[in-house]
Amino acid sequence: MMKNKIFAVVLPALLAAGAANAEEIYNKDGNKINLYGTINLGHQFSKNLNDDNDNSYLRFGFKGESQINDFLTSYGQWEYNIQTNLPETDATSGSQTRLGFAGVKFSNYGTIDYGRNYGVGYDPLSWTNILPSSGGNSAYSDNGMVGRSNDLVTYRNSNLFGLLDGLDIALQYQRKNNNNTHSHGIRTENGSGMGSSITYATPVGVAISAAYTHADRTKDQEAAYFANGKKTAETWATAMKYDAHNVYIAAMYGETRNNTYIKTTTESTKNEGMVDKEQKFEAVAQYKSNCGLRPSLAYLQSIGKKISKLGKQDLYKYIDLATYYNFNSKLLTYVDYKINLLDKNDFTSKAQINTDDTVGVGLIYQF
Repeated sequence: MMKNKIFAVVLPALLAAGAANAEEIYNKDGNKINLYGTINLGHQFSKNLNDDNDNSYLRFGFKGESQINDFLTSYGQWEYNIQTNLPETDATSGSQTRLGFAGVKFSNYGTIDYGRNYGVGYDPLSWTNILPSSGGNSAYSDNGMVGRSNDLVTYRNSNLFGLLDGLDIALQYQRKNNNNTHSHGIRTENGSGMGSSITYATPVGVAISAAYTHADRTKDQEAAYFANGKKTAETWATAMKYDAHNVYIAAMYGETRNNTYIKTTTESTKNEGMVDKEQKFEAVAQYKSNCGLRPSLAYLQSIGKKISKLGKQDLYKYIDLATYYNFNSKLLTYVDYKINLLDKNDFTSKAQINTDDTVGVGLIYQF
């Protein structure tokens, strides 16, 4: 009796969207729980001291579902990150909940959930965010609906109510978050907003995705130095990919309005805010050989087309050469060489943008 009560409480708060290596730890009477995780032991080398460091971490989570009846299934996910590159006495442990949401699936009519989740704006961005230690520049978390964020109500429908295989749609609403709930200032604030995405995948491995988000800006964001007075924040992106026959090729193009954080610092002043208009392009190609090697080639660039009082500036621009080697389905190693194409100038110095090359090496165990 006590066991049933425990699972009745825990199961709706657990689910995972992904984890191919998840281990089933409970399966009885329509209730399931899977455990998954990653141990990433990595180090990054660079002449820039801020990018020359140990970046190891442990990441684990639970996914689960509970069958309510033939029509309804409850589900949930919780995922946690623990930094293993910090001393035990460090008060800022770098450990935090990455994901935590729960919801209900209505047969072929879709799913609806609430909590800390991925924004729908991340749907096309995720296709190029697959590099071993670089990448992820366009979708940092707690930035509206383009990365992981709080207070998200998400509706997703797969295969268009069962009528068309491969066509998925999503709608999302985010509540307002400001300094009362966050400690990182305007970078992690957002007003209430809406977003949507659509993805179509063909049986031959070709797929296309597009997403759009629109949100109000907080009073503190409006009052900031960059993008001063702007009332709304917008993002849109589209991506295409081919994933078949051991070949993976993807490309993404997107734009943001008043949604990409920037900060410049001098000895006397610190100015922050959002880029008025940003354009970004990312492309990646990978090949998974039968011997376990997976070489990767990528190009990533973001241009601040309009930045208040600064004009046009490159935010990042680099070529990435990398390779994985899979010992088996659980253990792999990687080398990731980021060739930085930015020139050091007054803007990159004030914005603390690294213009040096970096090399990342690591060993990953997945369970």
